[in-house]
Amino acid sequence: PDKELAVRVHDECNGSDVFGSDVCTCRPFLHHSIEVAIETAQKGGAGVVIYFRKEGRALGEVTKYLVYNARKRQEGGDKASEYFKCTQNVAGVEDSRFQALMPDALHWLGITKIDKLVSMSNMKYDAIVGSGIEVVERVPIPEHLVPKDAQVEIAAKVFAGYEGGSVYKVDEEAVKNVVGRSKDDFGLKD
Repeated sequence: PDKELAVRVHDECNGSDVFGSDVCTCRPFLHHSIEVAIETAQKGGAGVVIYFRKEGRALGEVTKYLVYNARKRQEGGDKASEYFKCTQNVAGVEDSRFQALMPDALHWLGITKIDKLVSMSNMKYDAIVGSGIEVVERVPIPEHLVPKDAQVEIAAKVFAGYEGGSVYKVDEEAVKNVVGRSKDDFGLKD
């Protein structure tokens, strides 16, 4: 591979990708990855965006919305420190995506090296590298693209081990202080 290659493997999120929800980073991350792919192609390289149908961490759309609802309705509202606990309480698991077969689509395209992996997910990174594909650089979503309410998701994921690069650093104190909107912000009652 003598041309620079930018890649995003994106998991479907109808709430954000289609309907523009600002509770997660899915839509802005997808848009950012398309921009990175186009910029790389304009410089003589190539860009690939693969869109997987794994809605809501493979929990399904209804379950994902139940999790969102639980996050907003919990005492104190949506909190980064409780992000994964809410999913665990509603769905019984934090994430049910099985990433081991995900790199197959990259191999089918003949990809052996990714210069820019537009992803912060360690599960995706580990699956890609574990399948024998070299990753040179990981590209996190720029801070200015993260919706205010999605700061909860970013803080929780980086604290749990997602790769934030030099952009995101989250320690135990910081994760406790990141809060999003609550049911009260929406005028909802118990």
